[in-house]
Amino acid sequence: MKKLIKFVLFLALFTSCEDAIDIDQVGRITTDVAFQNLQDLQDGLIGVYGQYDLVQDIAHSSTFTDELSIGFISGGQRGNDYQFILNSTSLSAFIFWIRGYQEINEATRLIVAAESVPLEAGEQSTYNDVLGQAHALRAYSHFKLLSYYSTDLTDDNALGVIAVDFVPSIDDTFPRNTNGEVFALIEADLQKAESLLQEQSNATFVSRDFITALRARMALYRGQYGLAVTHAQELLSNYPIATRAQYVDMFLDTDNTEIIFKLERTLGDQFDAGGNGVSDMASQSRAGAKFAFTNETIDGGPYFEIGRSLFNLFDEDDIRFDVNVGPESVISPDYQNAADFENEDILLVYKYPGSETQPLMNDLKVFRSSEMLLILAEAAAANGNINGASNSTAAYIKQLRDARFTTTQPLPTYADQTEAFAAILNERRVEFAFEGHRFHDLKRLGPRANQGVLRDPLDCNVPGVNGACALPATDHRFTLPIPQAELIANPRLREQQNPGY
Repeated sequence: MKKLIKFVLFLALFTSCEDAIDIDQVGRITTDVAFQNLQDLQDGLIGVYGQYDLVQDIAHSSTFTDELSIGFISGGQRGNDYQFILNSTSLSAFIFWIRGYQEINEATRLIVAAESVPLEAGEQSTYNDVLGQAHALRAYSHFKLLSYYSTDLTDDNALGVIAVDFVPSIDDTFPRNTNGEVFALIEADLQKAESLLQEQSNATFVSRDFITALRARMALYRGQYGLAVTHAQELLSNYPIATRAQYVDMFLDTDNTEIIFKLERTLGDQFDAGGNGVSDMASQSRAGAKFAFTNETIDGGPYFEIGRSLFNLFDEDDIRFDVNVGPESVISPDYQNAADFENEDILLVYKYPGSETQPLMNDLKVFRSSEMLLILAEAAAANGNINGASNSTAAYIKQLRDARFTTTQPLPTYADQTEAFAAILNERRVEFAFEGHRFHDLKRLGPRANQGVLRDPLDCNVPGVNGACALPATDHRFTLPIPQAELIANPRLREQQNPGY
């Protein structure tokens, strides 16, 4: 992997000069100096957490799919993603690769350093918890990489990514491992973490419940529905579906009823940035700053708005309408015949209104119990149990809707599996809007639901968009290319580029 995964813990120093890396520079912080006691390890773990973000996932998924439309004050932000332009030199291809391996490298350095840290009496339990979190985070990073760069997670023989559980040297280069080999490393890390971690105590730190949630999502993506159901049911017994009031508070960061794990964001941290300088896909920022410049209002600079095809799925009696659609939105009752669609239909993204007095800054929800309920719905559909008042796709979707609407909802019926998968995909589209799921959901579930990216025609009739309205879920661009920078640094990958690139 060469330069792309080589960096010194706690240093933000990058250079293209190999001589500057290969020599022992005066003042270089080595792991034996950085980690001398348990407190150092705890501080190092916070540094590892500092590598993790979802804002780029949210920006890519919402822009590349059909969650957004061009805002009325757009200056062309993320135009390539909106037009489905993706190749090995694209920012999306680079940022998820480099970020994933930065996360892995940081976690691995902590794991390696922990081996030589002396412990005082009574420190073993805390030490184990720190080490367990690092192993679990490394597993999560490997899975995230697979979800972007592997063509088919249900095939263990398909090419995955590079599995790394050690600190490579500057001269190391590696080929891609198979999915099966990467999943074996992930499971080894999760088993190690499970043996070390304490019980759940805080939704902002990795716990045994984090491991269960990760296993549930992985099993779902791999088509291992029996395992997915087992893990999802275990979590649903401890994390109830939020009430309407709790759902609102969850996205204002004042209620954690439904949250299994989230990435906390707070005033003055490295992610507390907004304005025009963070509108691109890669920049670290407040989540809401990927849609608007200053705040969530109509005067806050909304350079992206809610896509009309997504908005049409929301019901005003559904609390998810209130959480996602800004109260200052201008909603045209007959938008298709509006004389001035751009200014008569302004649908403001409200998922990240802000917290701690900071507009557009909110915690990032990674695992929620509603995902576990929809895993049960998908597993039921895969097993042919699509209709019925219990243990069926229809029953699970009704259960979620009953919690989200003001009144009890009717039990739906589906004509066949395709229609049931489409209903699940639509429910996930509403439930997880602007949370980074849509890109992956279309890739893995879209073909079974006969559904791909489908924007409203008026969202495509915009200068510079070039009619980018639809993209089938079978399109090769739902798997990212290995970035060109990595192909240059690691020649062994050049024959392993993903199809279509």
